[in-house]
Amino acid sequence: MGRRVGKRKEAPISLPSVDARTAGPIDLAALAGPSTRSRGAEDPIWQPIHGISLQDYARLAREAQARGIVDQAGMIRVAKELGWHPGETKAAFDGWAVRIGQSVEVGQQFRMLLGF
Repeated sequence: MGRRVGKRKEAPISLPSVDARTAGPIDLAALAGPSTRSRGAEDPIWQPIHGISLQDYARLAREAQARGIVDQAGMIRVAKELGWHPGETKAAFDGWAVRIGQSVEVGQQFRMLLGF
């Protein structure tokens, strides 16, 4: 009889043994996720991007949400109405999106500022 294609068994993956009760917190950054480590107020991740703080970004997101705006282009139009430079606003939005993706704490703070 011939060998069936696609029916081979895969070798089991060997993972290190970890006791969940004593392992301590896991930083998801080690698994290519956002970091769960605590960041102090002086950490550069909290610094404004092109003068736009996380609080400013959340305030603008709330305003856009109240107007039914769900895309970045619409948010930039609202920011322009508030006197913000469109190019700097886009760069700040992109930067805050990266930081939120890098740190669970930044994402939690952003959601808190949004009122969630």
